[in-house]
Amino acid sequence: DGGYGFDPERLWVTVFHDDDESADIWHNQIGVPKERIQRRGMADNFWSMGVPGPCGPCSEIYFDRGEAYGKPGGPIADESRYLEVWNLVFMQFERGAGGSKDDFPIEGELPAKNIDTGMGLERMAAILQGVENIYEIDTTKLILDKAAQLSATTYGAAEADDVRLRVVADHARTCAFLLNDGVIPGNEGRGYVLRRMMRRVIRSMRLLGLEEPCIAELINVSINSMKDQYPELEINRERIVAAAIGEETAFRQTLKTGSARFETAVAELDSAKISIIPAERVFEMHDTFGFPFDLTLEMAAERGLTVDADGFKKLMSEQRERAKADAKSRKAKLADLSVYKSAAEAVGTTRFIGYHANSAEAKLGALIVGGGMAKSAKQGETVEVVLTSTPFFAEGGGQLGDSGRIVSSNGAIVEIDDVQQPIAGLFVHSGTVIDGEVITGEEVLAEIDSARRIAISRAHTATHMIHKAFREMLGESATQMGSENAPGRLRFDFPSPQAVPKTMLVDVEQRVNQLLIENLPVTEAFMSQADAMQIGAMALFGEKYGDEVRVISIGDWAKELCGGTHTDFSGQLGVVTFLSESSIGAGIRRVEALVGADAHSFLAKEHLILNQITELLKVKTEDLPGRIDSLLNKLKDAERAVEQQRRADLLSNAANIVGAPVAIGDLMLFGFSADLDLDSLRELVARTKGDNAKSIVVGLTVSDPAAIIVGIGVGAIGNGIDAKSVLAELIKRFGGKGGGKPEMTQGSLGAGAAATKVLLDLPNLIAALK
Repeated sequence: DGGYGFDPERLWVTVFHDDDESADIWHNQIGVPKERIQRRGMADNFWSMGVPGPCGPCSEIYFDRGEAYGKPGGPIADESRYLEVWNLVFMQFERGAGGSKDDFPIEGELPAKNIDTGMGLERMAAILQGVENIYEIDTTKLILDKAAQLSATTYGAAEADDVRLRVVADHARTCAFLLNDGVIPGNEGRGYVLRRMMRRVIRSMRLLGLEEPCIAELINVSINSMKDQYPELEINRERIVAAAIGEETAFRQTLKTGSARFETAVAELDSAKISIIPAERVFEMHDTFGFPFDLTLEMAAERGLTVDADGFKKLMSEQRERAKADAKSRKAKLADLSVYKSAAEAVGTTRFIGYHANSAEAKLGALIVGGGMAKSAKQGETVEVVLTSTPFFAEGGGQLGDSGRIVSSNGAIVEIDDVQQPIAGLFVHSGTVIDGEVITGEEVLAEIDSARRIAISRAHTATHMIHKAFREMLGESATQMGSENAPGRLRFDFPSPQAVPKTMLVDVEQRVNQLLIENLPVTEAFMSQADAMQIGAMALFGEKYGDEVRVISIGDWAKELCGGTHTDFSGQLGVVTFLSESSIGAGIRRVEALVGADAHSFLAKEHLILNQITELLKVKTEDLPGRIDSLLNKLKDAERAVEQQRRADLLSNAANIVGAPVAIGDLMLFGFSADLDLDSLRELVARTKGDNAKSIVVGLTVSDPAAIIVGIGVGAIGNGIDAKSVLAELIKRFGGKGGGKPEMTQGSLGAGAAATKVLLDLPNLIAALK
């Protein structure tokens, strides 16, 4: 009959404890025996989102997996044996704030009730496929098996390893979908969620014994497991895998940097005979270098050390409190949102008429002065103005807000420099009263700065064209991730795992400018989202759209959902030229460009500079690259010759700089300070220890704080003496930091540690170490 073929005797149901109607339907209409209908309380069979809003009792269907999975007695007795596969929520009440999961106020019934029902797809698959859990169903098991293969781990051999393999299978698949949807690993919002998940995959594989890169193979098998149901995963495979590899590479560098900091900390602890890593060092590694705390714990345990975990947690808590304080401080600088709600209640939704008008008569509905509602504002006061209708565009969708003037019927003038929408539909015009007194309720004339608006519109249309051109060149994955459209200039952000080749930037620029010459019509149309998608209009990830959307079309070439202002024809842009292409984060690139008069002015200046260079070098324009390359090579040759001479002079004068050694037993101690750069100091120390096998060489710069390099000859290492122990003792006495290898270390001493004092103490210090 279209069912799953379950034995009805294995199905149990639960209902809310006083839901007699549901219990009656299950028993009398569906035929479930009363002994397999169990009543449960608020904690189990009453659903809400945990915040004020819709809620209601629920009824759940459970499948009995059998005696091997636990004790009998239904879901109340053992939810490991009885697996929930279906839920029906009777959404009929409104809950209030406060209380716990099973104790909150019910404020009344919903005006429109509904039943929210759904099946656990993967739980059902696990039952039908006869596997232990959702991680072993056909799609997920492919990923789990790949993780086991890469890490040479046997699934089922050890519970701890099984948990890690399940984490990898679940997270790798989720990461593939997030990357496909355009999410980029980052430090905020959904990007941070993705980054945490990817790093947990890498970390789990490391704990399974795999040190080599693995994310590409795990993402690829995730795509393979789901591409039949989600073909877009295959379409975007290259972009998804490239972004994952970029994040893994960055994280591995984080691990490398953090490991180096860890080794430095351990060396200092060893020299000081301390076995607990201070919380401050752990916090620095985590906060500054992104080194995972749990990895610090693991590495410390391997070295027989412990970590001040309580101190670390305290520092993390203090950091969170600082962040909250900063957020409150920033919020305090803004007007209370309640004042905008009051303005919206008084005025209603602002009617925007700025797509086809640069000025409009309107009523001054509300004034906000100093964060509060006001009846009037005089000359010199900073104000926020709410009109009943406006030609001013409010900043949004990457487009800056308009500027201009509002002139009242009594002649007062407000100079507007920005327009925002703190509440959807409420346009707030910010500015200064430059003449007279404006009064709430007056009729006004609102006029935008038309020249500035046109320049912004050129930039916005150019952004659409650049977006489309990049998608043509780089593929459909090059979707806009951010933009700013300002007068005569724009920036455009998009995902790309690597820098865009300069030749491709030229191609994109030429493509756009060719279409400017064709002077394509730029048109708008309002339609449903479904119709917009049907005609191929581009919607931006992360943007919110209503039921009706506005589609901007540039000829038949580019179609995009957009609420901004644009030119009437592509030719009105004049010219578009790129200024730069750069990285603004892992996997995210940014291009900046000029449009119209700004672009023309820039190109004219570039042409002038180019002419000056060709005249200066006495070459034709096309010969400039070769000429400059030749000059640079000659400069490098000259610099190389100078460096060789410097090195020769240094070595020839080495004996005078280093001075005579001091004998300490069978060792020779060379201690000196000199006005040298670090490379020269290192070279001198290395040369001296190389010429004297049983030597200890300590070189310092004359700067404050002094840089220090310690070198030990091959015959002097041993018996408690090596470069690390010497440097550690110097740091202990004079402050500072540093590290390195037994034969050579580098660091800096504390401020005020005079070289003469250090050198004077050296013989006693070395003798004590022996």
